[in-house]
Amino acid sequence: MTRWQPLPDALPREARHLVEQLRALKDRTGLSLAELARRTAYSKSSWQRYLSGVKQPPRGAVQALCRVAGADHARLLAVWELADPTWPRGATGPAGQAVEFATPPPGAEYRRWRAAALVSFAVIVVLLAGLLWALPTWSG
Repeated sequence: MTRWQPLPDALPREARHLVEQLRALKDRTGLSLAELARRTAYSKSSWQRYLSGVKQPPRGAVQALCRVAGADHARLLAVWELADPTWPRGATGPAGQAVEFATPPPGAEYRRWRAAALVSFAVIVVLLAGLLWALPTWSG
């Protein structure tokens, strides 16, 4: 059985309950974090963050752990649904302090859409040119 570090004090009751349930399920499997990572689509460091309460586990990670452990998906997903709205938003920095995400600079969304539109237009032009080149010439 793994010796777990105490969960952050700022973690709400519902989120704390979810992490405790995930820890118990992980312990029940007898797998190390590396073995758990090999059997799921989530890395060892991701599992470390989820099971330490630093980061909210995605719904898929909860399902993957249930599958590996042979546990009831419905019960643990219900716990996840209760914890989801209470989970502290944003990243957690050193000593469990919440860190606000930087807001993107003004106009960043427009530049991203404009770049995507230009790339799409370029792909269409190249495809159309290739199609015209590949078509046989019509002789009259």
